[in-house]
Amino acid sequence: MEFFFRRSYRGGVKAVVFDWAGTTVDYGCLAPAAVFIDVFALRGIDVTLEQARGPMGLMKRDHIRLITAMPAVAAQWQAVFGRPCDLADIEALYVDFIPRQLAILADFAQPIPGAVQAVNALRARGVKTGSTTGYNQAMMEVLAPEAQKRGFAPDAWVSSSEVPAGRPAPWMIFQNAQRLGTYPLEAIVKVGDTVPDIDEGLNAGVWTVGVTLTGNEVGLAEAEVQALSPVDHDAREHVARQRLARAGAHYVVAGVWELEAVIDAINARLAQGERP
Repeated sequence: MEFFFRRSYRGGVKAVVFDWAGTTVDYGCLAPAAVFIDVFALRGIDVTLEQARGPMGLMKRDHIRLITAMPAVAAQWQAVFGRPCDLADIEALYVDFIPRQLAILADFAQPIPGAVQAVNALRARGVKTGSTTGYNQAMMEVLAPEAQKRGFAPDAWVSSSEVPAGRPAPWMIFQNAQRLGTYPLEAIVKVGDTVPDIDEGLNAGVWTVGVTLTGNEVGLAEAEVQALSPVDHDAREHVARQRLARAGAHYVVAGVWELEAVIDAINARLAQGERP
């Protein structure tokens, strides 16, 4: 009889890679959604908030491309311009998007409740923190320092324009692993509020945690969430939880304030030799 053995990592979580808007800053993921609506409105195209939020989490150019592919938006474009939206149009929309997004990012850099505490608690455990985003380098050069002033500063961040492709590709997570000096991949956890966040983590071979209440899936500011009736609050959170779970998230939490218990659970699974 021949025996085959597979190496098994039994250590704990070494790094957590966070998303930004809707996960650690910008409660409700409000900053990008408004700008997407504005750049289409400049061209006489009405994009709803639901349509603007649909592809959230992707690199912004890819996000715009998917909005233009929505049947209702494509039909409007055809009616206004007499032709389909093409690659040059998508690039022009993206060019218009950039300065408008840059202009408001500082106003949406406030850390979500629990984000600063989560990073501090991870550091106390010896766990490093990284981050990925759909924002490009110029946007992050505005957002990251503003968030740091308010107390949120992960050990590393990688923008979507630094890698060959943004989410759902795993390259930003791999880049974080390099910058943090962290491996194996099963020792890394990705936390985010969108389906592309979960896809990114699964494609990278890391643990994934979906965030519901503060993110794009619920899509409300903190005060709006607090004003919801208990029934509406639970219903909205349930829909978001189901969507992220169906995407394959290993765990789903209301917000990053619940992350420590998840890290404990992942550590227990790693100790048994489990992989994501």
